[in-house]
Amino acid sequence: MAEPIVDVEGLRTVFGPQVVHDGLDLQVRRGEVLGLVGGSGTGKSVLLRTILGLRRPDGGRVRVFGEDPHGLDAAARRSIQRRWGVLFQDGALFSSLTVAQNIQVPMREHLGLRAPLIDELAAIKVSLVGLPCDAGPKMPSELSGGMRKRAGLARALALDPELLFLDEPTAGLDPIGAAAFDTLIARLRESLGLTVVVVTHDLDTLYAICDRIAVLGDGRILALGTLPELLASRHPWTREYFHGPRGRAAAATAAATTPSATTAAPGP
Repeated sequence: MAEPIVDVEGLRTVFGPQVVHDGLDLQVRRGEVLGLVGGSGTGKSVLLRTILGLRRPDGGRVRVFGEDPHGLDAAARRSIQRRWGVLFQDGALFSSLTVAQNIQVPMREHLGLRAPLIDELAAIKVSLVGLPCDAGPKMPSELSGGMRKRAGLARALALDPELLFLDEPTAGLDPIGAAAFDTLIARLRESLGLTVVVVTHDLDTLYAICDRIAVLGDGRILALGTLPELLASRHPWTREYFHGPRGRAAAATAAATTPSATTAAPGP
């Protein structure tokens, strides 16, 4: 098997007396969509920040593209950061910049291109995520929640990354908007050859786009596998999550949308 694109080994994360991660191991394979789920306070977003190099581990190691982001000098860190994109939960757009200017921020920082070309590239990214062409000159406050998510995704894709991190991408969206966003991610993954790590509570997202799912709890990965494998898990939290009312509803939606799918629906 090829070297994993993300490799977390023995991760330990501590905040004062609270141990969030204790010997956590996780690998992300190139080309897959990996879903990361877990109860509130289990450290999903902290794990994401640690992988991105925004927080130094208290123990263990993290490697992305075979490199430890925490052990690189400034130039090497900038080089590796160009290879990933991040969509934060609320889009995290700069409120004082237009949508196009938000998308151009990483381009101006890393590419050093002339203004006309950057303008053209930003317009391409706007179209890529399904926004209308007139969204570029608008301010984030003029957009709906779903459009802001797409604008944030366009910025995450500004440098044509290999690896995409999504933190609760469908949070706050209505069911139709959330399903459309899942479809968009699946299409972009296929057309751009992306590897995607998605932190989510949305069971519909897990059914729609994830190749494997990691369940985080008790400071470690409790279960990791395909959806059918996790449906067969005997771990109490995992069973409650996937076999509860919301899990059954997501399974029914998935079966109705893709009647030829072979994924087994959870039992009672």
